[in-house]
Amino acid sequence: MRKSIDLNCDMGESFGAWTMGQDEALLEHVTSANIACGFHAGDPMTMLRTVQSAVAKGVALGAHPSLPDLQGFGRRTMSITPEEARGLILYQVGALEAFAKAAGARLCHVKPHGALYNMAAKDSSLAAAIAGAVWDFDPSLILVGLSGSALVRAGLDIGLRCASEVFADRGYESDGSLSPRSAPGAMITDEELAVSRVLRMVHEGQVKSVAGKDVALKAGTICIHGDQPKALAFARRLRRALEESGVEVRALQ
Repeated sequence: MRKSIDLNCDMGESFGAWTMGQDEALLEHVTSANIACGFHAGDPMTMLRTVQSAVAKGVALGAHPSLPDLQGFGRRTMSITPEEARGLILYQVGALEAFAKAAGARLCHVKPHGALYNMAAKDSSLAAAIAGAVWDFDPSLILVGLSGSALVRAGLDIGLRCASEVFADRGYESDGSLSPRSAPGAMITDEELAVSRVLRMVHEGQVKSVAGKDVALKAGTICIHGDQPKALAFARRLRRALEESGVEVRALQ
């Protein structure tokens, strides 16, 4: 049976007159869009335009909810209760669902952003709250979380379909977590290195940590960060390399 993989991208992260990323061009190469919901980036008009563009190009829609941190781009850790996490998820997913409905489409998945994503990867109570909110909103949605994380386990435990995510442009620690962005080797900027790492993750289920250790993981969807300068080049190269290696690139199902 032929292998398949989703190629997702965080996008819709412009705000007002400020533009981030090359969303229109990236939508030609990715199969899923994780769209900012206004808490770390994005605004109503950006959400509207991004949803419309993704629908027009046949790209699956996903909500990308965050901690309420526009100034820090959602990448600063905050102390929140599970009930607060539930509220944050419901509020933001509900907002994006409205734009999807207006465009004649539906949401496919939910992927927490930034610090919320990394917190939920390790905190089981927070992970359960996020999974529970997704389930209560729409149990048909797919929950996207870091491969091997508490978030994926919480989603599976409650009965959600889950996608284990790997990263083309991020370094890994030996425990399978993502390296802090401030640490050496945290960001992969070399296209050839990114491609070789992704092919190994998809075909062998392994990635080399920044410490040089082989880490086992499951690859169900590959993330490209739309705010990275080389995002478009990565998307082009990765899709071509995956297809040439016999992998079908398609949206989560």
